[in-house]
Amino acid sequence: MIVCIAEKPSVARDIAQVLGATQRHDGYMEGNGYQVTWTFGHLCELKYPEDYYEPWRRWSLAALPMVPPRFGIRLKKDKGVEKQFETIKQLFLKADKIINCGDAGQEGELIQRWVLQMSGAKCDVERLWISSLTEESIREGLNSLKASSEYKNLYEAGLCRAIGDWLLGMNATRLYTLKFGSQERGAQPLSVGRVQTPTLAMIVNRQNEIDNFVPQPYWVLTTDYRGAVFTATGGNFNDEEKAREALAKIKDRDFSVDDITRKEGKEAPPRLFDLTSLQVECNKKFSFSAEKTLQIAQSLYEKHVTTYPRVDTTFLSDDIFPKCKGILGSLSLYTDIIQPLRGKPLKKSKKVFDSSKVTDHHAIIPTGVAANTLVPDEAKVYDLVARHFIAAFYPDCVFATTTVLGHCNDVKFKATGKQILSPGWRTVFPAQKREDDEEENKKDVTEAVLPDFVKGENGSHKPSVTKKMTQPPKPYTEATLLRAMETAGKNVEDDSLRDALKENGIGRPSTRAAIIETLFRRRYIAKQRKSIFPTATGRELIATIHDNLLKSAELTGKWEKKLREIERGEYSATEFISELKQMVSHVVASVIAERNTRRVTWTAAPAKGKSSKASASGKTRERKVAKPKAASGKVKEGDVCPLCGKGTVIRGKTSLGCSRWKEGCDFRAPLK
Repeated sequence: MIVCIAEKPSVARDIAQVLGATQRHDGYMEGNGYQVTWTFGHLCELKYPEDYYEPWRRWSLAALPMVPPRFGIRLKKDKGVEKQFETIKQLFLKADKIINCGDAGQEGELIQRWVLQMSGAKCDVERLWISSLTEESIREGLNSLKASSEYKNLYEAGLCRAIGDWLLGMNATRLYTLKFGSQERGAQPLSVGRVQTPTLAMIVNRQNEIDNFVPQPYWVLTTDYRGAVFTATGGNFNDEEKAREALAKIKDRDFSVDDITRKEGKEAPPRLFDLTSLQVECNKKFSFSAEKTLQIAQSLYEKHVTTYPRVDTTFLSDDIFPKCKGILGSLSLYTDIIQPLRGKPLKKSKKVFDSSKVTDHHAIIPTGVAANTLVPDEAKVYDLVARHFIAAFYPDCVFATTTVLGHCNDVKFKATGKQILSPGWRTVFPAQKREDDEEENKKDVTEAVLPDFVKGENGSHKPSVTKKMTQPPKPYTEATLLRAMETAGKNVEDDSLRDALKENGIGRPSTRAAIIETLFRRRYIAKQRKSIFPTATGRELIATIHDNLLKSAELTGKWEKKLREIERGEYSATEFISELKQMVSHVVASVIAERNTRRVTWTAAPAKGKSSKASASGKTRERKVAKPKAASGKVKEGDVCPLCGKGTVIRGKTSLGCSRWKEGCDFRAPLK
């Protein structure tokens, strides 16, 4: 009997149907010489500290660092898990061959290998490796099974990741909780993690930059000539008097056009999606959280309409190209925009098809299976994936950029306009205006079509000086935070450069959403509309951590790079674990030696009965203290905040609020 094990029941059912295993049993399906069973995510986990050494059960600084001589795994303490594992174990022990059908990625490999180890299975194991759950893809995968040994490095990388998270998480969490945690009854531990803490540090640092930013005035000299806005090329003025002097020089003089240049350019279609870019786009367009986008992408994959979502490449392998015509022909919802491609050879761009840029999986694309039964949010995400795939075969957008130079007196000016000559791939995307996207709005202005100018012409104009203020950095949104995690904190717009930095990104595409959600759940960060900011607990925790090994995105990115090198067989797993152990020992010793006695503020959970959405969206509330009484009995500007008891009541545009709103206090009172 051949036993197949999938990562979840829904995937097992798809595989069983292809194999003809239609007889249902408790915990597995059987038929045609196959038994198909499943896990439901992690059945096994790394052992707890007390499993290695009983005194480690008690939280004590004297017990740190906890470094097991050899790591082991255990079954999760859950009756459902125990029952399913026993079913799997009995099937494995009688099997002639096992096919590992876990998710084709690092985490999926780890999940299934741990189960194989715990069961004591002795027979041969082969690997099913597929990027889509369509019947065709499953059959192709079953006909080209891989030796399990080919994925040994993938498993070792996943194991090193798990051990690294255990070593740092277990030790640093106990260390900082015991040393700096709140002593209030019911206070939560100070969670410190290999990826979550550098991510929190990025958010805290950004907020510090915003808080410490001092706006500086500057003045911009512009003039309106024939409906086109020209800007002085000499730069902005830091002194109003000098700006006014320049204005006076040109106020009653004619404006002259000196030069006109027109340059045509091409804009390639947008890249296909990897998971991060899909999460970024969905956050911008639909305000979806990273976690929600991942869940939807996974659902689309399990409904067979899109390919595997947990990917970090925007490319397709060359062997996908012959299938693309068939996929396009199956996208019945997009007949109108596919029609221009019919009857023509499909464009094969190196920016799309490059096998050297694909490792485990290719970019997220439609499978060609009809997507007629999707819920609204699924339809939105599917539409993005489908349109990006279709656009990849469209011609480039052709545009012309016109630059006009002019002068008045001795002050030089410039105006730039952009005109679309041939929309190309732009016809695939419906015209949309995102009112909340300031950058898009700015682009709309710069891309205005200019009037037809003639070199040497001159005439009257309307000059003006506008006072502006320098702007602080913008708070992170989930979209910009994901990009920052992808590039280890570096602000990168260029796609090619971003690809180069992915090696040093923190976390994996599949885990970044969970990291962000963990920070919300721990109440280290909160959200106002799309903006993310740290709570008092989050800020104080980062201020308490002095060792950059724990909070530097760049340093953590280097560890992530080593994990990727382990996956490729370019770095030793043993050496990685040894380095981690040394790092943990160093951190423990240095923190214990600190004489700092301050405690980190505890941000309490929302009261029972309150909507759980508040926590999920990042809206936090500090533990209520006794309300101070104002002399008049009414709250007024300048009073101590009656909600948190720490801030000061301040006046806003429409209501009174707390000065500690950035730390999570949501006190509001109407203006009288």
